[in-house]
Amino acid sequence: MKAAAQPVYKRILLKLSGEAMMGNQEYGIDPVVVQIVAQEIKEVRALGVEVAIVIGGGNIYRGVAASAEGMDRTSADHMGMLATVINSLALQDALEKMGIFTRVMSAIEMHRVAEPYIRRRAVRHLEKGRVVIFAGGTGNPFFTTDTAAALRAMEVKSQVILKATKVDGVYDHDPMIHRKAKKFAKLSYIEVLNLGLKIMDATAISLCMENHLPIIVFNLTRRGNIQRVLLGQKIGTIIGGT
Repeated sequence: MKAAAQPVYKRILLKLSGEAMMGNQEYGIDPVVVQIVAQEIKEVRALGVEVAIVIGGGNIYRGVAASAEGMDRTSADHMGMLATVINSLALQDALEKMGIFTRVMSAIEMHRVAEPYIRRRAVRHLEKGRVVIFAGGTGNPFFTTDTAAALRAMEVKSQVILKATKVDGVYDHDPMIHRKAKKFAKLSYIEVLNLGLKIMDATAISLCMENHLPIIVFNLTRRGNIQRVLLGQKIGTIIGGT
């Protein structure tokens, strides 16, 4: 009898954009999409993989855009952080309805709705098999949730960042616009920075480079892709790694 495939990674950090939560809507949270994402995470937990998550807030509020229109950047970024808490609570609710124990840990303390982020406590939750959702970004303005993902991944010793997108990897041009856009199977961190590829912001890429933390960019909209990545299938684009 053939042995079941084993996951390549034991502990991962999944980076979800806020836009991934709104599906085909122009704004807000699509409950159907949240249910689908939660189901994928449940299947990953069934493999024995420890899962940490960082979610953006762009489906509700984008601090950079508000700042460009005249709002104070610090105030705008704080509002964006609160949007990530809303998304995190929505995903927590969906996961717990599926029987997956989940903790939301916020960089901005709000004891009524989430635990404060404490690294050792987060690691302990992961060791106990709980899904941990890191909300509130880094807790500081001028830093994106991409940077928060890189920071939290290193703090809890995740082995990889899985960057979920709407396309199947990294291209030299936007594949939604350019039909002949070239897809990269693998890139170094320096190539991402030098080519100006908008996968994650430069601070996040630099953090990953300094700490040798690989990033896999893949298509979240194809059902089962998170599991495929974890089982070692060659999908998406690998940044860094060996």
